[in-house]
Amino acid sequence: MPCNKTFAKNATALLVIDAIEATGDDTLYDPDAATAAYRAAVARAVDACHAAGVPVIFCNDAHVRGLDRELELWGEHGIAGESRIFPQIVVEPGDRIIPKRRYSGFFQTDLDLTLRELGVREVIAVGADTNICVLHTLADAYFLGYGSTVVTDATMTFLCGTQEGALEHCEKCYGSALMTVEELEAALA
Repeated sequence: MPCNKTFAKNATALLVIDAIEATGDDTLYDPDAATAAYRAAVARAVDACHAAGVPVIFCNDAHVRGLDRELELWGEHGIAGESRIFPQIVVEPGDRIIPKRRYSGFFQTDLDLTLRELGVREVIAVGADTNICVLHTLADAYFLGYGSTVVTDATMTFLCGTQEGALEHCEKCYGSALMTVEELEAALA
């Protein structure tokens, strides 16, 4: 069933969660060739938000080697200064990059303050892992009173659980609307 959601562009922001690629020995973000369609969808979502004047905020892993607990579970990945945003994505000068050291883009970062100063009440989420960092970011968004939308084909699950389970959790537990990147482009046009 198509999603007919509309957005108040002056009260909406796009959260691009861990749309980063590994460098060196870090292969956590590049599990296989199936990521090409996902990366293209993330880039399209960013382009659509740029064209509509919707703020784009990158919430990127920036772990501290030898310190962050998450590295104990998943191995070294997303080390501060050692990863980069997908080259398919055009980062514009007004975009914001908020480093995170935990799953949630809100935990001990200035994401909430930034969104409030921008007048944002609704977030659109793209990125990975849907079942981990996207899910935990949207949990905090919900707890802080933000509405949310998940762009289903611009998110990806590859570390634990299933994409379908993560999307169901976002929809049922956090009231997230679900839409494709094509539906997002139409809603923002």
